[in-house]
Amino acid sequence: MNDFQILGLRTELLQAVSELGYQTPTAIQARAIPILLSGRDMMGQAQTGTGKTAAFALPILNGLDLDLVGVQALVLTPTRELADQVAHAIHEYGQHRQVRVLPVYGGQSYSRQISRLQRGVHVVVGTPGRLLDLLGQGVLNLSSLRFLVLDEADEMLNMGFIEDVEAILSQTPTARQTALFSATLPEPIRRLSDRYLREPELVVTSSTRLTVDQTEQRQYLVSESDKLAALLRLLEMEEGIRNILNFVRTKIGAGALAEALLERGVQADALHGDLTQPMRETVLRRFRDETLPVMVATDVAARGLDIDDISHVINYDVPLDSEAYVHRIGRTGRAGRTGVAITLVTPQERWRMDRIERFTKQAIARATLPGKADVLNRRKERFLSRLSDRFTPELVDDERRMVERLVEAGYDPADIAAAALRLAREGERQWAVDEISEIREPARREVTARRTGRRDSRADGRRRQRARSRCEAGMVRISINLGKEQGIRPGDVVGAIANEAGIPGKAIGAIDIQRQQTFFDVVDQHAERVLQGAGRWKLRGQPVMLKCVD
Repeated sequence: MNDFQILGLRTELLQAVSELGYQTPTAIQARAIPILLSGRDMMGQAQTGTGKTAAFALPILNGLDLDLVGVQALVLTPTRELADQVAHAIHEYGQHRQVRVLPVYGGQSYSRQISRLQRGVHVVVGTPGRLLDLLGQGVLNLSSLRFLVLDEADEMLNMGFIEDVEAILSQTPTARQTALFSATLPEPIRRLSDRYLREPELVVTSSTRLTVDQTEQRQYLVSESDKLAALLRLLEMEEGIRNILNFVRTKIGAGALAEALLERGVQADALHGDLTQPMRETVLRRFRDETLPVMVATDVAARGLDIDDISHVINYDVPLDSEAYVHRIGRTGRAGRTGVAITLVTPQERWRMDRIERFTKQAIARATLPGKADVLNRRKERFLSRLSDRFTPELVDDERRMVERLVEAGYDPADIAAAALRLAREGERQWAVDEISEIREPARREVTARRTGRRDSRADGRRRQRARSRCEAGMVRISINLGKEQGIRPGDVVGAIANEAGIPGKAIGAIDIQRQQTFFDVVDQHAERVLQGAGRWKLRGQPVMLKCVD
């Protein structure tokens, strides 16, 4: 018996959720499932980690006619990882109904996906780009579609996929039932709902509190050159470590940090946009299985991750906007567990943390890094704990006989034990002890003065840039050497720039695609990061040259 029984779901689905350990529906599940079972359209506002996948998956599975041939349900997601997770969840919920589910996204073989579609599937879960490709090839037929879900619609908007989403919606039967889920409901999402949903019922379950009580938040002031050493010291000292997710701003930074950790004996790997899909899946599988204790990721690469048991989120780089901070730390302290969110802050970035605290309406505790003596004492404690586990007589018989031989040779037992301990500890790593310099908090007025000077300089530069650029205040106009003749679309620009530069899609403004070049506006604080990619990035397989428009 569980509380899902009162929702009116099929017996096979109740059996599946019971076997998965579900007892009580979450807020979004309790409100959305009855609406969708009744056949009405709905728009749900709910954060990641609130159980929204089951909120739409269970009603879909409840209504499928397994005797019908053709795709009956389509779920659109912004990322490949989320598509995989949703497809896996639907498969688990529908295991007693023999439901066939297919995830489709870029980076996988077309032939495999086409073969599966030709054999017949009930539910397709995919990203907009690959779905459009399959529709264009005529291998994805949506004429039998009865259920449509737009999952994380605001992320699809931020990544520039809304045009693709509308192109897909235009090819679906008008009689379908539609559900839209989004963490936020900006005006473009509401307009989308007005156009494609029929009198949807609005369900809002988002909390007014942006961060959760189960997550302990701390910040450490460090110099840029000491960030790696500070991270190593924290990895040494933190309690209850299971999975650690490190956030950095760029994919280059992700790879560099992962390599630096590996060089120092920490099992780490990076998740970023340059990985092939099989490589991404391998990294995620190892992280979920806890054979990879530390994963380093960019915000873009980590979108859609749904891993409950992350003990620590570490902001190795302070996020550039406050919403990104909330999304990052929301990946720990989930499913009733406690979590820790740590941010390494350079003196130049303290104003960003002040802004994050105002946004979240919470103070983030200022903490002091553990010292060299703390690390050495912790190592001693761990060593003595491991040593005490070896005191079982049958485990030390050989060693006891070796000690007796040394005593017979005239050595003192205490000296023998001390020498043995010294020998056992000779392999202890030196990082987090020798590599870190003293980290002192600069005088407040010194930091303020330096920051004010930089701000004044930046402000002067921005004023000059705005005077030259033909775009709104606060934005910088940048040109790309590719345009309509190369098949460039707005979604390509937003997706590529956001992914490569590690900035939010909403930081990109107006886009003007001309015959052989493209112009786009970007929030001025991100302009330098975008321009650093000139000549290193590719769009539609061609090198991208970027420059500011004078």
